[in-house]
Amino acid sequence: MIPAFTRVDDVRAWRAAERGAGRTVGLVPTMGGLHAGHLSLIDTARRDVDTVIISVFVNPTQFGPAEDLDAYPRDLDTDLALSAARGAEALFAPSVPEMYPSPQTVWIDPGPLAERLCGLSRPGHFRGMLTVVAKLLGIVEPEAAVFGRKDFQQSVLVGRMVAELGFGTRFLVSPTIRDPDGLALSSRNAYLTPGERDRALTLSSALRRARARFAQGERDPGRLARAGRELLEETGIEVEYVEIVRAGTLVTPETAEPAHVCAVAARVGSTRLIDNETLGEPSALDRLPADGGDG
Repeated sequence: MIPAFTRVDDVRAWRAAERGAGRTVGLVPTMGGLHAGHLSLIDTARRDVDTVIISVFVNPTQFGPAEDLDAYPRDLDTDLALSAARGAEALFAPSVPEMYPSPQTVWIDPGPLAERLCGLSRPGHFRGMLTVVAKLLGIVEPEAAVFGRKDFQQSVLVGRMVAELGFGTRFLVSPTIRDPDGLALSSRNAYLTPGERDRALTLSSALRRARARFAQGERDPGRLARAGRELLEETGIEVEYVEIVRAGTLVTPETAEPAHVCAVAARVGSTRLIDNETLGEPSALDRLPADGGDG
């Protein structure tokens, strides 16, 4: 079994030994509840570095007062076994006091990129997320860090932070992993009842419809977004947003173009889910059987 560190000092000692042996290190930050999507991040890291460490930390500072901090899936033994089986060399699972030994007074300000999309309904979320990612990067000092494309706005903000604050870490983004029926893998999928899971497929169907309209020649971002939103609303899902945005700035363009992103957030029952796809690029969604969602 791979080592499971809980103390910052132990991780730093391990990192120093890896550096002394001439091995490069990749970090895969997670909040646990590992699934195939998380494990694919280990694969991405493995292609870039010699050694992979995965962190498991449910970060309280990125949860709002009415969010699911207490209910968030936690199963460290399973996370450890899955990480080892996938080829990670170490796991870091600190406690809250270990990561926040004193009241936090210095925060990473995410700036205007956090004032759109998920940031509108989750004030403070991205401040907490970036702050803990900065802590992890400072502790591990990895040559590379890998994040998932499903959390699109998060990946944009982390990439900006790494570049603008000069962390010296290669920032890698791994593609979204989906179940065969198109549902994007997420730890929060565990909250869904069987009926809610069936309804959750409408998120990927909404993305397919917007992508199909784009492929048919529609270039108005508002009409593309409405096509996806209408499909979600037909199923009674509580839509938070469906938007077409530029990948680097998260701003809605005047005209949709290839490489722009269709992003969606919605509640299925009490579970908040997000998803996104790039317009004009091949997608796993294109291989699903037709279901009327692209009409």
